[in-house]
Amino acid sequence: MAADPPPPAEIPPAGPSSAATARAGTTPVHRLLPVIVPALAVGVASALVLLGISLLAEKLQDVLWGTVPDALSIGRHSSLWTIVVLTACGLVVGLLVRMVRGHADPDPATTGLVDPPLAPGVVPGLLLVTVLTLAGGISLGPENPITAANIALTCWLGRRFAPGTTAELWISLAAAGTIGALFGTPVAAALILSETLASHPGPGALWDRLFGPLAAGTAGALTMTLLAHPSFDLSLPPYTHPHWGDLLSSVVIALAGAVLGLTAVYAFPYAHRFFRALKHPVPALALGGLLLGLLGALGGHLTLFKGLDEVRVLAADPSGWSAGQFAVMAVVKTAALLIAATCGFRGGRIFPAVFVGVALGLCAHALFPSVPVALAVTCAVLGVLLAITRQGWLSLFTAAVLVGGAAVLPILCIASLPVWLLVTGRPQMQLHEDGTPLR
Repeated sequence: MAADPPPPAEIPPAGPSSAATARAGTTPVHRLLPVIVPALAVGVASALVLLGISLLAEKLQDVLWGTVPDALSIGRHSSLWTIVVLTACGLVVGLLVRMVRGHADPDPATTGLVDPPLAPGVVPGLLLVTVLTLAGGISLGPENPITAANIALTCWLGRRFAPGTTAELWISLAAAGTIGALFGTPVAAALILSETLASHPGPGALWDRLFGPLAAGTAGALTMTLLAHPSFDLSLPPYTHPHWGDLLSSVVIALAGAVLGLTAVYAFPYAHRFFRALKHPVPALALGGLLLGLLGALGGHLTLFKGLDEVRVLAADPSGWSAGQFAVMAVVKTAALLIAATCGFRGGRIFPAVFVGVALGLCAHALFPSVPVALAVTCAVLGVLLAITRQGWLSLFTAAVLVGGAAVLPILCIASLPVWLLVTGRPQMQLHEDGTPLR
C-alpha cells in the first residue's frame, strides 16, 4: 500500500485531447471551442446530482427529525432523540460501508476535495451513505462525496464517448461544475482550481486552462441558482467603512479562528488512530454516532447537520445568545467535525467549518460590541477555513460572500497574512494512508 494518496489531478489546457494540443498550427481558439459543449453538459449534470442528493437528504431529514418523533410524542430536538438518531445513523452507515461495493469510497480521512476518479461501481454506495449522513445530522457537508461521485461518473462517461480525451480534462470539468453548484457561482470553482494550477504548472495561459472548467462551473452555478436559489448572504448589518481599530480586531479574531481550527487539525490523526483501532466500520461509526449525539445534546440542535441553514438562524438574531453560548457552539461543532471526519462518515469539512467561524465571530461581537458583527464573523470564518482547508482563495471568497459586500475585503486580506504565517507548513486536515498528516 502506498504511503501517500494520489495528488490532486492536474488540470490540462482546456482542449479535447493531449494529441490535439500538440498538433502544429493549432490555435488556442481551435483548442478551446470543442470543450464548450462538454463543459456545459458536465456542469448541468453535476448540479443535478448535487440537487438530487440534497433533496433526498432533506426528505429523509424531515422524516427522521419531524414525522417519527412527532408520531412517538418525543421532542424533535430533545437530547434523547438526538442521541438515538445519531447513534442509529452511525450504525446504519457502518453496515452500509461494510456491505456496499467498494465500501463507499476510500477512508474519507485520506481524501480531499478534488481527487483522482473512483471506480464507477463505488458511486451508488457513496451517494447512499452521503444521503444518510446529511439527513442524520452529522456535522459534515456534501462537497467531498458529491465531487468524488461526479468526477467518477464524468470520467467514465467521458472516456467512453470520447476515447481520445484525457481523464484530467473530465476531472477538471466535473470538479468545477460541482463547486460552482455548491457555492452558486463559478468564481468559487475558478479560485479553487487556480490554486491547483499554481501547484501543477503546465503549458498554455492560465485562462486557456481555466476556460473549460469556468464554463462547467458557470453551467453548474446557473443550474443550481435557477432550480434552488442558493444564497450564502447572512443578511448581517453591512460593513461599510473600515476603521483603524478594525485592523487589530480583525487580526486577533482571525488568529483565534485559526487556533481553534488548528486544534482540530492537530487532533485529527489521534482521533483517526482511535477509531481505526476498532478495525471495523460498524463499531467505529456507531461509536462515532453516539459521541456526536452526546455533543449534539450538549451544544443544541443548531450544532447538528452541515451548518448552512443553522448559521442563518444564528445570524438572524446575534443578540439571542450569550458569548458563552456562542463559544460552546463553536467548540462543540469543532469537536463534532473532528469526530465525524475521522470515524468514517463520508462528507466535506468546508460548511461545518463555516458554522464554527460564524459562532466564534458572534462570540467575539458579543464580548466586544464595538467590533462590527459582519467584520467579526467574516474574520473568524477566514481563520477557521484557512486552518482547516489550507485554501487561501476559497477562505477569502467564502468569508466575503457571507456579508455580500466588498468593503470588508481589504480588511480580510490584511487579516489573512498573519493567519497564513501561522498555518502554512503545519499539518493539514487530511492524512496519508499510513495515518500521518499531510503537510
